[in-house]
Amino acid sequence: MRNLVLPIGLTIFLVLASFHPIGKRSFAVTKIVIDPGHGGKDPGTMGSYTKEKDVALQVALKVGEYVKKHVSGIEVIFTRTDDTFIDLKKRSEIANNHDADLFVSIHANSLPKSTPLSRKQSIKGSEVYVMGAQNTERALDVAKRENSVILLEEDYEKNYDFDPQSEESYILFNLTQSAYQDNSLLLASLIDDQLKNRAGRRSYGVKQSSLYVMWSTAMPSVLVEIGYLSNPLEEKELNNPDVQSYIASGIYRAIKEYKEAFDAQN
Repeated sequence: MRNLVLPIGLTIFLVLASFHPIGKRSFAVTKIVIDPGHGGKDPGTMGSYTKEKDVALQVALKVGEYVKKHVSGIEVIFTRTDDTFIDLKKRSEIANNHDADLFVSIHANSLPKSTPLSRKQSIKGSEVYVMGAQNTERALDVAKRENSVILLEEDYEKNYDFDPQSEESYILFNLTQSAYQDNSLLLASLIDDQLKNRAGRRSYGVKQSSLYVMWSTAMPSVLVEIGYLSNPLEEKELNNPDVQSYIASGIYRAIKEYKEAFDAQN
């Protein structure tokens, strides 16, 4: 499952050493959009008693709270703060219209219902995605699941140029690489490091996947899968406010590290 796992120190060195601004844009962080996945009529993936949309919102709000409290000079914008359904296109539009400097989407993972119980009990942990065409089989499964929210939207055929369930449609994402990929990789690696070494989560590393919500944002973007609701133990953990705080703190600390790295360049 591991695909593109980068040593954290090497990642920071490569990105900062080779960084060239695009046009006049500075990568100093003054605005961040935090995106709790799913919501409203879209529950996301399901555990035995947990909806992804609920734990994603709880952790996302904690991340925003920590950033507001402990990082000066940064505005926090949420795509949602309650149980509201937000179109995928609208999520990226919120980030683009606010001219945000970072986009962080928070989700929870799950294995298919048909997966044997023994495997559900063994697979747990976090993984962080950036936009890219290097889809492993599992990464493509994640992309199809996360993109399938499009099918819940009214007139989705008019608003989108692809079928989220068709593998052929993902050729669209392979035609271009994001101008912000290096910076997204840096943030993703910082988050992965924090979740693994400070929050104590099992890590499946940093991966690339064809996720619409990141493809359509005009800034460095990551999607964080905080754990597996299909794992009975991890489902219980993800409902624990203390565990949620540890995860949120790890994501916030990574954002702070990222901001400090680029503030030093300006």
